[in-house]
Amino acid sequence: MRVLEFACDGLDGCNPNKLLTIVNTQVRAGMSSEELMRTVTQATVEQTSVEEPNWQYAAARLLLMDVYQQASGHRGQKDSVYTGFQKLIDGLEQIGRYGKYILERYSKEEIDELEQYIKPERDLLFNYVGLKQLMDRYVIRGENGEVLELPQELFMGVAMHLAMNETDRVERAKQFYDVLSKLEATVATPTLSNARKPFHQLSSCFIDMPEDDLVSIYETDKAFARVSKFGGGMGIYVGKIRARGSAIRNHKGASGGVIPWVRNYNNTAVSCNQLGVRSGAVAVYLDVWHKDIQDFLQLKTNNGDERLKAHDIFPGVCIPDEFMRRVESRGSWYLFCPYEVEKAMGFRLEDAWGEEFERRYQACVDNSELDRIEIPAIEIMKRILQSTFETGTPFVFFRDTANRMNPNKHAGMIYCSNLCTEIMQNMKSMQMAEEADEDGNIVVRYKPGEFVVCNLSSLNLGRCESREDIERIVGTQIRGMDNVIDLNYYPVKQAEVTNRQYRAIGLGISGYHQYLAQQKIVWESDEHLSHVDELFEWINFFAIKASMELAKEKGAYSLFEGSDWHTGAYFELRGYHSRPKGPDWDWLRHEVQRHGLRNAYLFAIAPTSSTSLIAGSTAGIDPVFARFFMEEKKNGVVPQTAPNLNSETFWYYKEAHTINQSWSIRAAAVRQRHIDQSQSFNLYITPDIPVRDFLNLYMEAWKSGLKTVYYVRNKSLEVEECVACSS
Repeated sequence: MRVLEFACDGLDGCNPNKLLTIVNTQVRAGMSSEELMRTVTQATVEQTSVEEPNWQYAAARLLLMDVYQQASGHRGQKDSVYTGFQKLIDGLEQIGRYGKYILERYSKEEIDELEQYIKPERDLLFNYVGLKQLMDRYVIRGENGEVLELPQELFMGVAMHLAMNETDRVERAKQFYDVLSKLEATVATPTLSNARKPFHQLSSCFIDMPEDDLVSIYETDKAFARVSKFGGGMGIYVGKIRARGSAIRNHKGASGGVIPWVRNYNNTAVSCNQLGVRSGAVAVYLDVWHKDIQDFLQLKTNNGDERLKAHDIFPGVCIPDEFMRRVESRGSWYLFCPYEVEKAMGFRLEDAWGEEFERRYQACVDNSELDRIEIPAIEIMKRILQSTFETGTPFVFFRDTANRMNPNKHAGMIYCSNLCTEIMQNMKSMQMAEEADEDGNIVVRYKPGEFVVCNLSSLNLGRCESREDIERIVGTQIRGMDNVIDLNYYPVKQAEVTNRQYRAIGLGISGYHQYLAQQKIVWESDEHLSHVDELFEWINFFAIKASMELAKEKGAYSLFEGSDWHTGAYFELRGYHSRPKGPDWDWLRHEVQRHGLRNAYLFAIAPTSSTSLIAGSTAGIDPVFARFFMEEKKNGVVPQTAPNLNSETFWYYKEAHTINQSWSIRAAAVRQRHIDQSQSFNLYITPDIPVRDFLNLYMEAWKSGLKTVYYVRNKSLEVEECVACSS
């Protein structure tokens, strides 16, 4: 009974006597203490309902007791388990679970000080699902699954890793620990998993593009395999590869086109799994004008030639404005081979955007000797809609909008996005050459391209109570993500070169719908649009200010001069000017021009599907799928509610598939003005949506200035969540 009283203490609606009655019906003679605790915990969490949501916190306390008991047994401690941090680090280092660098950077006195700063009471912030997720997937366990690390020790270990190069590392570690342990911010899954460990690959996603060359194609495949091995996801742009039926060394019809190479990347995704936990994850992007686009759009559908399928990749299509205009006007669209275009026209069609792309594209159309496929633009769009309706993909990348708003367009071009459609950075292919030295050794020389890296952390809006909170948390996140760049283990060397050159990061958001519900803001309302416009403007202001302060302290990124940040075009494009009660943009623009910016890219909103569970918040910018739902686990069902669900927030949690998607697009457009990269924006549809309405959602997204559309989540279709970018 004392255990049940502890679990229910201070939680509204949780009566220990009621729970005792229920438990007594499930307990049987001869149960071990472990079986008894599991039974009691499961019985407790099953009481969770819309009317009594706090049972999920009572169940978390019971799970926590079990975790503490396991840890105490392994550590030989009878009192508080949160003692002996130095001894724990020593032991974990000896068995190869902690990197040696932690003890090399921190003295015993510093570790003792940080141990005293650990706040065990913050373990009570977890609900059952959040704590279970953290214990099952992120804390360090022994070979037999025994608990070796506790939640607050995990957060402190990650914080120590992120702070270890700081001159005031102990104080910085405390700051990082505070935002993590109070669930005010989350870091990406690779950071939470791998910081403090020997192989500390901390980045979520990588993007590469091969040239139209056999060696280059396989170099990208090799890079993907290495990235996948250490838990990263991949985006690959294949738009430079010649189409099926094109010539190879003047042999007509020799090329197999893009699809065989996509299938090759598919095989790598399956065979190079992420530490045995899940298959590798890769999004492959192709231009809508490429001759192979029709086969590409059938990669994951259930009809057609199975030899042309790649069911384990996530296709994405790169769409210029001209295509959308021709869809709208019901005009013709022409498909070309990039190799044939370069041979006949002397330029690469994919290497331009906006008006220059349109000029080149029309020149290709006007050249009657250039082979092409003519098809109504609406027919291509119908195939996109058909695939998204059936499979949730392809992802859509509006390439002109992305490049038009690229703050670093002076240094390059964006060809595609990443696995979760939120990252948009300059890209360039790597060049390779082989030669023999004087001793007869074969020397391979690589000229690095721009191999994009995503370093992510998400602000939990559900725990932000003031603008001052947001400024403090965002400032801490910017510093932490910037440190990731220097403290990362890079599976691909050119990723390190690009990351240090641009120092790009991705500040994200979780708890968006939770925040709206707690503010009593209706999703389908003008109040929603005006409120988040102001909110995201302030978040962006604080992010840019924090990066500018870092530039004053540590220096600007190497390509700052000539960027939109430097010239002020970034601020003009977004209409950023000082006004009463708003951010002082005129001051910040001057300070950025004077001191530079530490990070070339700053803001990108990832899905956070995994880490938002730990934080007990809603995922990313998505509306809730359901206010209350049951998830089946091997030991029984686990009821879950929307965060902070109560009589006041209930009606503000409108469920995703009942929301008019036009309001979601408008909200995404409002946010996009303040996001220099993009956002993992999903559309939620029902099986009975008319085709015209479905098409209009994409037209509205394009016209509203969205850069990407992620999944289309059909109510009758399950799509696989991206774990790599969870932040």
